[in-house]
Amino acid sequence: MSTPAYREIKDYILARIHVGEWKEGDQVPSENELAREFKVARMTVNRALRELTAEQVLTRVQGAGTFVAQPKYASTLVEIRSISDEIVARGHAYRAEVLHLGASIVDETLAAEMQLALGSPVFHSRVLHFENDEPVQLEERHVNPALAPEYARQDFTTITPNQYLMVAAPLQRVEYRIEASVPSAGIRHALAMTEHEPCLLLHRRTWSRDAVASVANLWHPGDRYQFTGHF
Repeated sequence: MSTPAYREIKDYILARIHVGEWKEGDQVPSENELAREFKVARMTVNRALRELTAEQVLTRVQGAGTFVAQPKYASTLVEIRSISDEIVARGHAYRAEVLHLGASIVDETLAAEMQLALGSPVFHSRVLHFENDEPVQLEERHVNPALAPEYARQDFTTITPNQYLMVAAPLQRVEYRIEASVPSAGIRHALAMTEHEPCLLLHRRTWSRDAVASVANLWHPGDRYQFTGHF
């Protein structure tokens, strides 16, 4: 089934924002300009802009136009940086190993999280991320194939799953929690951790095109990683 035109316009706007082409306060093209570019009625463009405004991605000023809104804490638009970008920004070397890339079937818990029917197929990946040849993150991710049908064909040693999904399934909303957790023996071994060392676990769920795009568990050695950021 083809993507509705208003969703294509929303995805286009979200993608321009996420790659940094349009920043906070920038004016986005007018309804007339977008209608001409996408060859649709103004009503279709209006729906896309109204929904993005309701989601606090855009702000509309009467008589002035539509602008990229200021990001809000825990709102629709939250910056998510790829771990490779973070590591390179620190001046360190990044590399990744793909431990698994294939498909699986959702169980009851995952079906509820991904808002899919029990037994639905999803893509499943496990990628180990290194900073200066030291493992700093084990990423386990489940992806909705309806939103990223080519996910399992990617080479995640050259692009991170996050970088790919930001293009294939532009971010609409994100939900996450951070907790201290005891890793399994397999995770502990992959991250070269000692027996009683704690992990920092980031559990993240993202939406795109009004559906859950991915659910990820990001495991980090407690003594080698810290979360920083701004909103």
